[in-house]
Amino acid sequence: MEVTSYLNWNPVLVDPTGQRQAKPRTLGKTMVMDKGLGMNAFQDLLSTSSSHLDMIKIGFGTSPLYPQHVLKSKINSAKESGICIYPGGTFLEVAITQHAVDSFFDMIIAFGFNGVEISNGTIDMERKLRNELIRRGLDEGLEVVTEYGKKGWGSSIELEELIETVMIDTQLGANLVTIEARESGMGVGIFDNYGKCKDEELQKVLSAIAGHQLLWEAPLKSQQVHLISMLGPDIHLGNISPDELIALEALRRGLRSDTLSLGTRKD
Repeated sequence: MEVTSYLNWNPVLVDPTGQRQAKPRTLGKTMVMDKGLGMNAFQDLLSTSSSHLDMIKIGFGTSPLYPQHVLKSKINSAKESGICIYPGGTFLEVAITQHAVDSFFDMIIAFGFNGVEISNGTIDMERKLRNELIRRGLDEGLEVVTEYGKKGWGSSIELEELIETVMIDTQLGANLVTIEARESGMGVGIFDNYGKCKDEELQKVLSAIAGHQLLWEAPLKSQQVHLISMLGPDIHLGNISPDELIALEALRRGLRSDTLSLGTRKD
């Protein structure tokens, strides 16, 4: 049987939860980390999954390691698909330590990035500088995402510090504040040395801060299942591997056994 374009899945099969927003969405955003995809793989990602993808981070400081035409092509393709694409926050930290912040912004604007991540996961940063960088990103017309947390093994969340960070960053205009978990998802932030969620710390954070302001880095499937089961499909999640994007979308919609109960209807 030939499948024609007018065929449509029953909506209860597309999204059993009935909760998923279409793009551009304000809830349930997904950020993928690109750690070196070639153009074929990148285009495959967009052609199969762009409707499920809101943000792409060109990981760490890898942006200058691509041939320029490849980086430009990635950025243009992402923007055409309605995706915010930005360099990893570590790259801006490098620019700070090398006294090259002006050059950093000049180049990301020239390449066409439409977002910037401001973090201090490796370096120390005074509040004044963080404020200046947020304002500069906004002045350049970029979507600003900030990050809270250190990358060092065993680092944890200091609640009062996080509350202050989120309050100031969002008042200045940051769109989201990312909670650090690195690409490993272990031994950092709300995750213990085995990658399990420290629920008590998570609940303390959410009792003080609105969830829609936070993007949780959760690279492991077990973490994604746990957070979606606890907080629902509208949680923002990041550091998702490109090859796990559709699988995560299935989790959000109750289309996998791990979260099937989210879509259980009572009528």
